[in-house]
Amino acid sequence: MATLTTTEVSKFSAAVPFWLSLLMIPLALIGATQGGWWLALLPIYGWGMFSILDAVIGLNLDNADLDTTEDDLFWYRIITMIWFPLQFILIFGMIAYATRADHLSGGEKIALFFGIGVISGTVGINYSHELMHQKNKLERWLGDLLLATVMYSHFRSEHLLTHHRYVATPKDPVTARYNEGFHRFFPRVLRQSVISAWDAEKAMLARKDLPATDFGNPFYRYAALQGVMLVLAFLIGGWAGLGLFLFQAYVAIWQLELVNYIEHYGLTRKHLGEGKYEHVQPRHSWNAAHKASNWLLINLQRHSDHHYKPDRRFPLLQNYTEEEAPQLPYGYPVMTLAAMVPPIYRRIMNPRVRKWRAMYYPEITDWGPYKAATNPMPR
Repeated sequence: MATLTTTEVSKFSAAVPFWLSLLMIPLALIGATQGGWWLALLPIYGWGMFSILDAVIGLNLDNADLDTTEDDLFWYRIITMIWFPLQFILIFGMIAYATRADHLSGGEKIALFFGIGVISGTVGINYSHELMHQKNKLERWLGDLLLATVMYSHFRSEHLLTHHRYVATPKDPVTARYNEGFHRFFPRVLRQSVISAWDAEKAMLARKDLPATDFGNPFYRYAALQGVMLVLAFLIGGWAGLGLFLFQAYVAIWQLELVNYIEHYGLTRKHLGEGKYEHVQPRHSWNAAHKASNWLLINLQRHSDHHYKPDRRFPLLQNYTEEEAPQLPYGYPVMTLAAMVPPIYRRIMNPRVRKWRAMYYPEITDWGPYKAATNPMPR
């Protein structure tokens, strides 16, 4: 494992691989204009090509120098900041085009917007995740705008106020439980994440002696932004345009929650008694060092370090060895596909969870409360 110097990290050539997401836009245009099997290009690119590249290129075990400054990361930051206007034009431009395209059948239009949802979920929500963690107001606003295009604005509140604080405890809806299949996890998270986001914002306001209905509650902003997106989709494409917009949003949310599912599956923080839990450590998230899929996902797979140090920008996220954090056997493209078939996923991951338990918590003999998430709620 080598450490890359600031000079090496700051080079434009070092940042270019993280711009591979831009290639998804022309692929969407090709699919829209040609129809037929050309519509498969986007899913093949997002899942197939990066899975193959991961197998061919292998792992990236190098870490960037943590003294690298914000200015040194310009070429990395700019891709996340230009993505909202690109995605906005893509979504609404495609609504205008598809609702008037006679050469596309109804099924082809749905296939096209499945691909658009792959873009807005794989790239858009992922980039919004990077942006929402920053202190810069412009970046945080860009993150909010990206989430509004997929009707999932509450994700910011849930992620920042609940997930990072309560990850790997019974209070975190997003931590997938041992043996919990994705098809049970998904509806549970859709329901519980909205509630936990609202409760977190309500508690924040209560600490200021303000009611949940105070205009400082970001849910007003979330509703307004999402409302604008809905009205715009309808004005551009009528009911068909609105339906296509909502479909891509659903696909994007499905993509996000697939990723959430695999990032913490079966991992729990030790309960210390009386609602106290150990601090979050790299071992409480699955790590993946697969080079190509980390290019596409801007190092999201270095999730162990993200939870350990949430304020680190994606180029500086550190990789961990198997002794420091549990490792996924494949990158996210393969793991999310496997998660759609729970028996296969359990066969891959359950032995790894049991190995993780034996490695880090040999003193715990009863895993029942951890598996069922029935340990006391954290204080």
